[in-house]
Amino acid sequence: MEKKTINIPYEEYASIAELPDADRALLEAAIDATKGSYAPYSHFNVGAAVRLADGTVVKGANQENAAFPSGLCAERTAMFAASANYPGVAFESLAVVCSRDGKLMPNPGSPCGACRQVMAQYEREADKPMRILLGSSGPILAFDGVESLMPLIFNDL
Repeated sequence: MEKKTINIPYEEYASIAELPDADRALLEAAIDATKGSYAPYSHFNVGAAVRLADGTVVKGANQENAAFPSGLCAERTAMFAASANYPGVAFESLAVVCSRDGKLMPNPGSPCGACRQVMAQYEREADKPMRILLGSSGPILAFDGVESLMPLIFNDL
């Protein structure tokens, strides 16, 4: 037996103002997307925005339902809408933010495993890593590729 370690590289920005322009615009779109959240049970609003290879930005927000788990995460609403409306256009980056009562959470939220797996599928189709931004009112984390969020990812190839 050999014990091994997995290292996860990422960038940390102190605020949205430190981000490169393209990342800042995408994170602002994710913040705006929280307005479309339907979260009457958790009151936890999540917004996501996907930037496509052609520069198009598609937003999504979490949608809850009284029949749990019939709702859907913001990340998947954004990715599925992007794929349905712009078939074959690769995803370049995805931004996610969480808020409550109209205020961003102080620390970044992270996509669930199902969202990460969907991200992996679209990343594999694009044949390149997707930049992932996790925003908050405090630090903003940036990852290059979903494997940084989910090492030993399921890959059916």
